[in-house]
Amino acid sequence: MPDVGLAVGNAAQAATISPLALFLQADIVVKVVMLGLLLASIWTWAMIIGFSFTLRKASRQSRAFEQDFWKAEDIDRFYEGRGKAEFPAAKVMAAGVTEWRRSTAQKVIDREGTRDRLSTAMSSTIAAEMDRLSDRLNILATIGSVAPFVGLFGTVWGIMRAFTSIAAEQNSSLAVVAPGIAEALFATAIGLFAAIPAVIAYNRFSHGINRMESGLTRFADGFYSTLSRELEAQR
Repeated sequence: MPDVGLAVGNAAQAATISPLALFLQADIVVKVVMLGLLLASIWTWAMIIGFSFTLRKASRQSRAFEQDFWKAEDIDRFYEGRGKAEFPAAKVMAAGVTEWRRSTAQKVIDREGTRDRLSTAMSSTIAAEMDRLSDRLNILATIGSVAPFVGLFGTVWGIMRAFTSIAAEQNSSLAVVAPGIAEALFATAIGLFAAIPAVIAYNRFSHGINRMESGLTRFADGFYSTLSRELEAQR
């Protein structure tokens, strides 16, 4: 019989330190911290999933576009057919072709000025596309850096509540201080659960954007060289 009673007691104790029980027993301040961190975690995972699809799609479309572009024999025909698409490589090409047509429409062509404008137009487009893709990455960086401190705030508050319980009960036994400490540590765990994926995702996405920027820069340099040779051939 004592063994059965001990088992029942252990089961009851395990139930009281379950995540749901810790949340329900927590102070209102700790509850607000936990809810905020849970929302931040959900937001983080939604951004990770959405941005993964966006970045993968943009990379795949740009690579396919570049491969087809270098196989094309007529740039103007290729531009009319595919140059108006809404992904980075197509926009870089569109910027170059638009500036080329404007600069070479003059009676007297300024070759050096045309080269400078071509370079500026495509470089600006690359920068704009990278800014557009990375627009919300700062949210991941913010969650990754702030969430642990928010969880730490919940931890400190929970520990303060534990010490208050000690003073009120005039008893420093584990049964008195354990609930407050468990709530405090649970807030820290939620903070880390929100922060760790955010930091990892931010670093991975930043690396992916840097790779795409490098690829677009190489594509722009190659296209610039093609247009520069065409410019030299004109009289």
